[in-house]
Amino acid sequence: MWSRGRRRSRDSQTRTSGSTPRRRRGSTKDCSDGRSLALGLQPCAALVRMLFQDELDRMRDSFWSVLPLALHGAVVIAAFLTVPIDRKPSSATAWLLLIVSAPFFGVLLFLAIGSPKLPKRRRKLQRQMTRMIAAALAETGSAAESGPAPPESLGERMAPHAQLAERLGGMPPMTGNGIEILHGYEDIIVRMAEAIGRARHYAHVEFYVIAMDATTEPLFAAMEAAVARGVTVRLLLDQMGSRKFPRRKAMEARLTGAGVQWRYMLPVLNPRELLRIDLRNHRKILVVDSLEALTGSLNLIAPGYHRKDDISYEELCVRLTGPAVFELEAVFVTDWYSETGELLDASFHPAVETGSRESGQGVTAQVLPSGSGFDDENNLRLFTGLMHAARRSLVVATPYFVPDDALMLAITSAAERGVAVTLINSEAVDQTFVVYAQRSFYEQLMQAGIDVRLYPAPALLHAKAMVVDGDLAAIGSSNLDIRSFTLNMEVTLLLYGEVAVAPLKHALDAYAACARPLDLAHWRKRPLGARAVENLARLTSALQ
Repeated sequence: MWSRGRRRSRDSQTRTSGSTPRRRRGSTKDCSDGRSLALGLQPCAALVRMLFQDELDRMRDSFWSVLPLALHGAVVIAAFLTVPIDRKPSSATAWLLLIVSAPFFGVLLFLAIGSPKLPKRRRKLQRQMTRMIAAALAETGSAAESGPAPPESLGERMAPHAQLAERLGGMPPMTGNGIEILHGYEDIIVRMAEAIGRARHYAHVEFYVIAMDATTEPLFAAMEAAVARGVTVRLLLDQMGSRKFPRRKAMEARLTGAGVQWRYMLPVLNPRELLRIDLRNHRKILVVDSLEALTGSLNLIAPGYHRKDDISYEELCVRLTGPAVFELEAVFVTDWYSETGELLDASFHPAVETGSRESGQGVTAQVLPSGSGFDDENNLRLFTGLMHAARRSLVVATPYFVPDDALMLAITSAAERGVAVTLINSEAVDQTFVVYAQRSFYEQLMQAGIDVRLYPAPALLHAKAMVVDGDLAAIGSSNLDIRSFTLNMEVTLLLYGEVAVAPLKHALDAYAACARPLDLAHWRKRPLGARAVENLARLTSALQ
């Protein structure tokens, strides 16, 4: 009794003091059984690992070895479903070859430069401006003897080209113009400065490259003087085209200080609008008071482009008066609107003085803008059509000739049907990869019967012009290469009739006379290494 009472007392003390409650009956045995079971399973697990470890290692190794192949296959399948959309077969093939052979690099490059079009906002704006310009030009000179001309009025042979250009760019052929072909580098810049000196209302300046140096000083001085006398000067320059030349910051400060309204075209690294870095505005335009304009191949920089070698550029431009000046101005107005959001009001424009009053020529001219803001490759379609139309002669001057399949077929077919075709390139090399790419076409051109001529170094003939049968011509900023067809924003002036074309034909004939003709047999003897580099450059040129 006593001992039982003492046990109760101890139990009561334990409960009262809050000590650990008494372990349930049988719990020690359960834990022992669990530990025993675990100890019993350890040899089984070890046996399983011993029996299947090699297989597990092989499965793990197989997974990591197959994963890259699976990812590569997925990338290739995605590329085949994506890359060919709205892309030429040659370009799609080149991109697919790059992605299949080097998927990581190829995908990154495609994401960076795979789309050859401007953003949707700019393309929509271009369509809107094209419609507005077409409507405005239809009213220009409608009651006068100069102004818009129906394409059919140009005759059965020329009408299709005028109709095509109007369909693509929204600008009709304009009658009653005066033209003057300009060559001589410094002379062209002096003529531009003189035109700005005559400005009473405004001067619009748009060039791919603008640099401040001794050669362009007369132009900068003319712009400063124009602003000082109350003339509005607006200036557009391509950001990437002008970035690498000396005194750029000083030039920017001088333009701002003088009161010139200026903007960079297609600025890169703009967080509000990401652009492909090589989509550039390559146009060259000067318009003064809607009375006179200039376009062609010249950039506003010293003839040597501040290079370290002895290359010097030779240029070809055209001065234009008459109603077609409105069309060049419309191109500037569109680009100004794209970069600034300001739509210029045409109400202050002075009345147009027609070229027929100034020069007595009264020629027909038409402007065709092109570039990545349009749905079509406007200049490529035009040039291909002109080549197919040639009957007797075709003379082409271009610093860079890297055609697509359609243009190559057009120019070789012209020669093979008996047309005398002359292509003028240059001996001087300023862009190594581009020059190697164009050289890869020389043998095929000469086999077709084309007279390929190289303008002698150190001069580089930078002229961009084409004359068909002596009565149909094109001159402007566009090269005959895939970049100008697909990526660059360009402008081309079409000239109709022998009177309009004769000065340009004379200039191209003079260039051809100075150039050295290539010999097919001798050209075929060039080194194998040169051929390999040419073929590689030709292949990569399709990556647009």
